[in-house]
Amino acid sequence: MKNFCEKYNVSRETYLKLKSYQSMLEDWQHKLNLVSKNTIENAWERHFLDSAQLLRFIPDSAKTLVDFGSGAGFPGMVLAIMLNEKTPYLKVTLVESILKKTVYLNAVKEQLGVDVSIVNNRIESIEPLPVDVITSRALTSLSDLLAYSYPFVSKNTVCIFPKGKKYAEELAEAHKHWKFKCDIYSSEQSEEGKILIISNIKKIKGGR
Repeated sequence: MKNFCEKYNVSRETYLKLKSYQSMLEDWQHKLNLVSKNTIENAWERHFLDSAQLLRFIPDSAKTLVDFGSGAGFPGMVLAIMLNEKTPYLKVTLVESILKKTVYLNAVKEQLGVDVSIVNNRIESIEPLPVDVITSRALTSLSDLLAYSYPFVSKNTVCIFPKGKKYAEELAEAHKHWKFKCDIYSSEQSEEGKILIISNIKKIKGGR
């Protein structure tokens, strides 16, 4: 606990809230199959720490964050819990199209008292409004993520997308349809994982 709190500069209460969230995940997993069964035994490292590491890429000036395809809440719910303490003015919205997963997310929200908005809808069906930060983890290809994100971006929007070992292939494919700035960082939780920090997204003429 001490190492986590010092690393992310959060309180003991925030850490305990995340651990309670982990307990809820383990309880609900039996009913809803929220995450891969191969990851539930080490969910703290595979899901919670993997999400928490994204916190450092969120600009201090950000006031709105939307998480696409939140699933069981990674990374969006983890970030919302941490941001509630650090920057309570930052409004976090989780977008998830599968009803059973939004039921679970709402249960986490209510039980742990998380200030977060949860939207049960497809991304393309949401009224697009510019946001400061977009996150998404294990949802779809980078090219498709940029297509989903484009209606929500402004000149200052930052997209934070964790990717696996095929990140270079996804970047190459995305560059066929989009122009963007991309900074690449190594994941703290996966030797092959990378975190793509994307901004200045523009559609290439004739692209998707």
